[in-house]
Amino acid sequence: MSAPHASGRRLRLPILIAVVAIALAAAGVAGVVYMFTTSAPAAVSLAGAAASGAGSGSLDGTWNVDTSIGQFSDFSDSFVGYRVNENLAQVGSATAVGRTPKVSGSLTFAGNAITAATITADLTALTSDRSMRDGALHQQALETDQFPTATFTLTSPIGLSTAPADGQTISATAQGKLTLHGVTNDVSIPLQAKLSGGVVTVVGTLPITFADYSIAPPHSMMVLSVDDHGTMELQLHFTKG
Repeated sequence: MSAPHASGRRLRLPILIAVVAIALAAAGVAGVVYMFTTSAPAAVSLAGAAASGAGSGSLDGTWNVDTSIGQFSDFSDSFVGYRVNENLAQVGSATAVGRTPKVSGSLTFAGNAITAATITADLTALTSDRSMRDGALHQQALETDQFPTATFTLTSPIGLSTAPADGQTISATAQGKLTLHGVTNDVSIPLQAKLSGGVVTVVGTLPITFADYSIAPPHSMMVLSVDDHGTMELQLHFTKG
């Protein structure tokens, strides 16, 4: 009597193993989709960064990044970040967007020009929709444990035809030096700015070729490839000091 039972168990065992393997594979794919797929937030724009405050009078003087304006949860605050395309196993093409709200800096108005500006971003606080991606950047790509900050310093005044009126959108280009991943390069960042009450809001994007900053692409079993370039985004609210 025991032989048929033993034979039945032997037949069921491979079936059980196959079922478990299929379940694990399905769970693995689901995990990959959960960890790596992304619904990327919209690119920066003044429409998504509206802020207002009390009137400021003369623009002349120093204006500081004000991190009390807006919320990081809906990206209405000040932040600096990245946008880059990835090709992921079991998922395909996706856009990764990471942003840090830990930004400091200032700009100086004098007459119809911005004569000085320095912005520093804490890259160790970069946050995307996937914690695994954020953790990888500490040791790979940006290597934020070794290079925790990015800094932009204006090197040429930004001349304005007239002092901006309240609610007016101004387009300009900021020429300066960007230090990222321990490498400093000359850059020109196209910007849009608006004065609303006592708040100056500035948004801009800059294409970044990773090799220019000695940034190696991240490596992972799940990441098949990453573009060799990306976009730096900034959205900053300034109030007068």
